[in-house]
Amino acid sequence: MEFVHRSYEKGKTIAAIATPKGEGGIAIIRVSGHEAFNVVNRIFSKEISMFESHTAHFGKILDHKKNVIDQVLVVLMRNPRSFTGEDTVEIQCHGGSLITQKILQRVFEEGASPALAGEFSYKAFMNGKIDLTQAEAIQEMIGAKSEASLKNAKEQLEGLLKVKISSYQKKLSDVTAIFEAWVDYPEEGLEFASYDDILVLLNSIYSDLNGLVNSYSDGKLLTHGIKLSLLGEPNAGKSSLLNALIGKERAIVTEIAGTTRDTLDVDCSFNGILFTLIDTAGIRETEEIIEQEGIKRSFAAAEHSDVVLLVIDAQRGWTEKNLDLYNKLDPSKLLIVFNKIDLAELKDEPKENEVYISAKNHVGIESLKKKIVEIAFKRDDHQADHLILTKERHFQALKHASFYLYQVIEGLKKDLSPELLSMDMKECLKELGTIIGTNITEDILNAIFSKFCVGK
Repeated sequence: MEFVHRSYEKGKTIAAIATPKGEGGIAIIRVSGHEAFNVVNRIFSKEISMFESHTAHFGKILDHKKNVIDQVLVVLMRNPRSFTGEDTVEIQCHGGSLITQKILQRVFEEGASPALAGEFSYKAFMNGKIDLTQAEAIQEMIGAKSEASLKNAKEQLEGLLKVKISSYQKKLSDVTAIFEAWVDYPEEGLEFASYDDILVLLNSIYSDLNGLVNSYSDGKLLTHGIKLSLLGEPNAGKSSLLNALIGKERAIVTEIAGTTRDTLDVDCSFNGILFTLIDTAGIRETEEIIEQEGIKRSFAAAEHSDVVLLVIDAQRGWTEKNLDLYNKLDPSKLLIVFNKIDLAELKDEPKENEVYISAKNHVGIESLKKKIVEIAFKRDDHQADHLILTKERHFQALKHASFYLYQVIEGLKKDLSPELLSMDMKECLKELGTIIGTNITEDILNAIFSKFCVGK
């Protein structure tokens, strides 16, 4: 693991390729630091020292013998108006791997150092251009695999979590000051806020903190996707349903019972959310060893899934095997899907945990998708305008902050010494500070920035 923060020197000039490896229309070499302009000036065909900030200039990159390596665009960004807060130059060249490497090598020859993973973002953090939550959001945006995950990362990058945490810090710091005034001047009868007002404020913040902590379960689903398994008897239409959900023929569909022998995993996205759909072997009594193993894996898939669809042939209805399956599955993540309604007459309306569909004719599929999302997130407002935690680090810090704040609230109710209340409050503030980058340890910084790609 590279220790990005330990190598940091304010103004040190670093360089890296900022675009993905391989061939493309263009590639970008990023150079940032006090000597960025001088380094690029020595390899560019034009004098760049007088160029205005945020302007692009066409020219040539030259080798040490003044031979042309490539025709490029050079973009200058003078400090502090750059991502890193330092002088930055981006060289836009043709997107061949060899050309890009040759230009980068020239940059190194003229004095720039190879950037470590996440070092440009680390510069931005150290120079106050972004806080730690925004730095983490950058990496989340790069790695986003669904619209919902991307939307949440963009909100983090825009500072939504930072603003919320800073607001808590301000309010709790004011209360801490009151506690300490009570300690320093116990006989003065100072009262900057009433006991009841302080308690109301602390309870409100405590409720908000717990709301954020509880959102982490949703955040993990947004980031890593939702595991959705399809269980049922043979020929209930599980494979047809999988194909209908992903919008293409991925699973083999036949009239032969037991066609699906093993679990089949397919990644897809609907309603802006990443899903891993797991088609499983039909559940039935069988003497065939391979099919028995497939059925065993079906139950294992259901156990480790976030949502389970019990697919029932609407023509056959509730068979003894279906009832047995129903009793073995977790009801909190179970949705009963009556398939083949085009071949059956269903007189009753579906219950709360039921959906009627025809996978073959694509009837009821959109309603089914909506219901799946509701069960996964335990509600239907996962895309509402509220903040969702996606980082384990944020979750742990807020959980600890919530604990210390609870201690303060209970202590206030029991009329504990203001000195003890102040101590717990400071621990709460310390935990909040680690989220946005104050009171942060070297180990945490290393863990965050070492996961970034080189060039970001």
